[in-house]
Amino acid sequence: MKTLVLNAGYEPLAVVSFRRALVLVLNQKATVLEGNGATKVHSATDEFELPSVILLSRYVRIPGSRNIPVSRRGVLRRDGHRCAYCKRSANTIDHVQPKSRGGSDSWENLVACCLRCNNKKGDKTLAEIGWELSYAPKMPHGSAWNVRGAERVEPQWENYLAA
Repeated sequence: MKTLVLNAGYEPLAVVSFRRALVLVLNQKATVLEGNGATKVHSATDEFELPSVILLSRYVRIPGSRNIPVSRRGVLRRDGHRCAYCKRSANTIDHVQPKSRGGSDSWENLVACCLRCNNKKGDKTLAEIGWELSYAPKMPHGSAWNVRGAERVEPQWENYLAA
């Protein structure tokens, strides 16, 4: 069970374990906005509903920019694990402009790709093999992408992660 942590200004910060969330609530550093509805934790004297979303009592300043670093997992997630060329299930990534031809490791140059298409394309450009992309790859946006640990989003988090 995981819990979404919101900053005092309702900005999504991170996803933490329910234990960490419960400790924050019990120490009055956060309040519960949404429970998970079913699961409860019992102590010797009390019963607590597991929090799904908590709000910090004090604002936490986040240093640095909120650029999303490029990663294999991120590219696959952005593209829904679908091949950019044939739309089948993808488990590798491909450089649209091959690295051997000056292509970079950027959101705009990486797409999810099935092994078959990746091998077929090799180090050729799309023009050389007559392929086209059905979309222009770009850096993902939205709150869910800036929140550590939010790869799998719980239904109770949707309203808080909406861009």
